[in-house]
Amino acid sequence: MPTVPLLDVLREELGDKSPKPGCHEGRCGSCTVLLDGEPVLSCLVPLGRALDGKVTTLVAASQGAPEAEGIAEVQTAFARAGAVQCGVCSPGMILATRALLDEHPHATSEQTLEALVNNLCRCTGYQKILEAVATLATDGSEDNDG
Repeated sequence: MPTVPLLDVLREELGDKSPKPGCHEGRCGSCTVLLDGEPVLSCLVPLGRALDGKVTTLVAASQGAPEAEGIAEVQTAFARAGAVQCGVCSPGMILATRALLDEHPHATSEQTLEALVNNLCRCTGYQKILEAVATLATDGSEDNDG
């Protein structure tokens, strides 16, 4: 069991359908979850690697898990910007954005692009997603959080 992909356990054993199965090869990002606050591709993470960590999904966020703080504001920004269409990539995009903003509250567009490079979207063309993230990344001209 420790070698079973985390994605399979989340969806099939725990009933958490927010991480989406996409390519099963780590190329699309639709299965992104946070493991100890870091975005990981759950189709590539063996369960054994996640057993001692905190796994955060959108379901955990909706249930008020303490480690999911701030995810609702990202979801709201995505909805307001029209960055959610079919919903396949949205959970991964939202979680990757939350991790980015936790590390870089004043994320630049370059940092945003780098943080989302592993999350593919076939519907939005990315502009609305980038706009959503920009509304959350405050003007960091007085800070340098690198």
